[in-house]
Amino acid sequence: MAIYRVVPDIWSVGAVDWDIRSFHGPSYSTHRGTTYNAYIIKDDKTALVDTVHLPFAAELIANLKQIDGLTAIDYVIVNHIEPDHSGALPEIMNIYPQATVVCTAKAREGLVRYFDTDGWTWKIVKTGDSLELGHHTLRFIETPMMHWPDNMITYIPQKQLLLSNDAFGQHLAWSHPFDDQNPMEDIMAEAQKYYANILTPFSKIVANKLKDILAMNLDIKIIAPSHGIIWRSHPEKILEAYSRWANAEADPKALVVYDTMWGSTEKMTRAILEGIARAGVSAVLFKASASDSNDIMAQLLEAKAIVVGSSTINNDMLVPVAAFLEEVKGLKPAGKLGAAFGSYGWRGGAVESIEKQLAEGKVELALDSLKVQWAPDEEFLGKCRDWGFALGTKIKG
Repeated sequence: MAIYRVVPDIWSVGAVDWDIRSFHGPSYSTHRGTTYNAYIIKDDKTALVDTVHLPFAAELIANLKQIDGLTAIDYVIVNHIEPDHSGALPEIMNIYPQATVVCTAKAREGLVRYFDTDGWTWKIVKTGDSLELGHHTLRFIETPMMHWPDNMITYIPQKQLLLSNDAFGQHLAWSHPFDDQNPMEDIMAEAQKYYANILTPFSKIVANKLKDILAMNLDIKIIAPSHGIIWRSHPEKILEAYSRWANAEADPKALVVYDTMWGSTEKMTRAILEGIARAGVSAVLFKASASDSNDIMAQLLEAKAIVVGSSTINNDMLVPVAAFLEEVKGLKPAGKLGAAFGSYGWRGGAVESIEKQLAEGKVELALDSLKVQWAPDEEFLGKCRDWGFALGTKIKG
């Protein structure tokens, strides 16, 4: 990627990964690729904020060579130690051994285990600490568990610029780095997916940290995360969205996730959808085995209710539904209503398993579950519509 001037004296020097299609191992789908954003601040003293994933180290180094007059790096700010941001750090320290690594105490604990750090110079910082570069001041704010214990963000008051690392980011590769150069619909969709799948378990922490940051009265005109686009024209959009997501504000709509063996549960699903719609509530439908679970979670973030259905196999739910609910249990989305339905042959068990998983995911069951033996007839499909209507009424509150 080329270098891009963010503001005078500060450039984006990271890398674009167009080809990556899974992140965090296989746990996160990246249909639109991603970026590993790093930033150089040129002043009396020069600071590099974050690095890149190790396979892109050569690109970062080449980008640094494009900065006119850059002969040394005095500080490397490590906002986060995860390897997609720190992977190239040893390469940078080999080239600029005089640089001081600036990070939180928790970050240092991790870095000395990730890398051979013998000979490195450290500066450990905490919230309220600052670093003077000359005409620019770096102010550090710890953000533990957004989404690792070591996280921090860096604010530059002279430029009204927040270097936020993972916070406010998106897995979105780009040809142009700024929000006003890309479709806002795509940016917000990826930001929502990112929050839903990575930050949802830490929403209370995120909400409290947002309050803390607002209480600092920082004048923020630009937010530059370490993944995706830079918010230079509409930072308020992502700040408002994070406030909404962190406080579990949801739309009056239902997310319906199901899977079926011989079509009985699918017939129930369609009838339930009709009932929800009759109540004046919108719904989004996913077949678990045909859908990307990360995309489902993105929709769950802004839905009031999660409705889950499955056929029965071996006295339990179908594997794609079980896998989806295991993710729900891990993410523990706050403030959601839930409901379970399904079909069985001679014994059952799927619906009961769904109920258990929803409860373990802190999802409140909104009404009694619905299940049918073998296949639903027209009379039972009428019950499904009524059940959907009752659920829709509860969603509307």
